[in-house]
Amino acid sequence: MVEYRICTRCVMDTTACDITFDEQGVCNYCTEYLEKLTAAKATVADHQAHREKFIAKVKADGRGKEYDCIVGVSGGVDSSYALYLAVHSGLRPLAVHLDNGWNSELAAHNIASMVKHLGVDLYTHVIDWEENKDLQLSFFKANVVDIELLMDNAMIALNFQQAAKYKLKYLLSGCNSATEGMRIPPHWNNFKYDAYNIQQIHKRFGTVPIKTHPLIGSFDFIRFTVINRIKWIAFLDYFTYNKADALALLQKEFSYKPYPFKHYESVFTRFYQGYILPRKFGYDILRVYLATLVMSGQMTRDEALEKLSKPAYPDPRQEEQDKIFVMKKLGFTPESFDKYIQTPAVPHEYYGSEKWISEILLGLNRKLHLVDLG
Repeated sequence: MVEYRICTRCVMDTTACDITFDEQGVCNYCTEYLEKLTAAKATVADHQAHREKFIAKVKADGRGKEYDCIVGVSGGVDSSYALYLAVHSGLRPLAVHLDNGWNSELAAHNIASMVKHLGVDLYTHVIDWEENKDLQLSFFKANVVDIELLMDNAMIALNFQQAAKYKLKYLLSGCNSATEGMRIPPHWNNFKYDAYNIQQIHKRFGTVPIKTHPLIGSFDFIRFTVINRIKWIAFLDYFTYNKADALALLQKEFSYKPYPFKHYESVFTRFYQGYILPRKFGYDILRVYLATLVMSGQMTRDEALEKLSKPAYPDPRQEEQDKIFVMKKLGFTPESFDKYIQTPAVPHEYYGSEKWISEILLGLNRKLHLVDLG
């Protein structure tokens, strides 16, 4: 059994299976992140000049079209602020949202308020609930860790599909180095373009045909990026991004309502991250997020440790309400759900994966310089 240790500089610990520590007790995760952050800052040494050049290119490539870019919105701070910055920069985005039946009331409020006040068009793709339920139950039956692969993959697919539909070249994402730059430990999630893994798990455990749930695999990604020349851009990295300042602006300008933790705009995500992950899989995904904030200077280590010392659900009543709601909506009994929690995890690879295909294709792209993936 591995002796428990926690990094002396960030808050990553031995729940990450590949963590290592130097003589000072500093871990490889925050060391790698600082190297990545330093490289990013060197690349964008002059934020304003680099940003203005990029925005001018987006405008030029979108001239004569209904929109010039896509911004995927979830109702969270990062994507909401990315949408605000796109409009504030003079761009004409189409806001794209994926509804899989789990949106919180706060998410619906935030998205509606943003698009109304910014005057942008919103395209919402609604996944058939019985179809989504069947896919999620398939992942529960498979006992794999990344149930959110379903939503993440569908969201990526939808954004690329909309960009291709309108012949747009830029997907402006709320992804950023300041709050998401630290890598996720192995076995905490799965390769996000793994449509094959989704299809194989569904084939084994599902019954409802996949018709409205968008999917994207490795060959689809290469087609969108190489043939359609669409780039997925971490738009917030073109700015000095401070999450607290962004939240304050959104609250002031758009009556934005915040969530207790990152990605809690979805009821299922809230329950998945706050209940399922720590109880069934033994880790807290919030740790990576807080470690990133510590290393980017947006939170002190003591503040992060204090947050980690508290339950994922600030209100125990909310936890119980969410548990009852999720079980009822997915058709679990208390006994069947407890059995699920106690069943050992199964690696995604057991059911088949296309990650190796993606690695080969991306390797060829790097070798042949077919396209700059941004």
